[in-house]
Amino acid sequence: MKLTLAQIEIEPAATDANLERAVDAVERAADDGAELVVLPELFTVSYFSFGDYARSAESLGGPTLERIRAVATAENVAVLAGTIVEELEATAAETDVTVPSEEGLANTAVLFDADGQRRLVYRKHHLFGYDSAEQELLTPGERLPVAELGELTIGVTTCYDLRFPELYRDLVADGAELIVVPSAWPYPRVEHWQLLPRARAVENLAYVAAANGVGRFEEAELLGRSTVFDPWGTRLSSSGDEPTLVTAEAVPERIAEVRSEFPALADRR
Repeated sequence: MKLTLAQIEIEPAATDANLERAVDAVERAADDGAELVVLPELFTVSYFSFGDYARSAESLGGPTLERIRAVATAENVAVLAGTIVEELEATAAETDVTVPSEEGLANTAVLFDADGQRRLVYRKHHLFGYDSAEQELLTPGERLPVAELGELTIGVTTCYDLRFPELYRDLVADGAELIVVPSAWPYPRVEHWQLLPRARAVENLAYVAAANGVGRFEEAELLGRSTVFDPWGTRLSSSGDEPTLVTAEAVPERIAEVRSEFPALADRR
């Protein structure tokens, strides 16, 4: 699978302009042969625009996700819209795997396949509490879905989730082979950003693709450096802190090869 991380510039609360940058990145990636494009965390409103979360919140059928669905279909490419502020629908049935039966807002990633079908919905589990309003404004997710896409099983986590390795172990136990991580990771924690996705790849013998944004805010600056690691922890492709597309091949046979050569997962207790 040819995978592209769309490291776009994200302006504070500039939802329309940011959405257009995301659509343009998907179109350019598809023209270059991408089969899956991953967008950063809160790619329209921007993570640090806490005061605009409620204004920008949408349901899963809202205009932002419909626009992403449309470009996925038009360009025949799968897209992880990762993430938006979702307005949770309290009237939804509890049996619906995509919508919880509670009110509030969530930090939500949605995976569309190349036919525009919604394949996966992931709500960020771990909400950042350090010098952030995220815990005050959002409801944490509970479900940890995976989805088949081509020959790979895909899982999703979001940004701060990288610091909680048990989440990744659960995904791998459910068959995940490629874990994509839409993020809004700021300076100065460069070393953490470079270490944690690689560690999650090494310990789970899985591809990990961490897609970050770039941009300046009053409180912070996103550090970019989107990166794809293979199941051995080898860096396949990465970037600096400018807008760009980061592309790599995720090969199912490589997962089987590494897990056969070093079968650490079989030794779990």
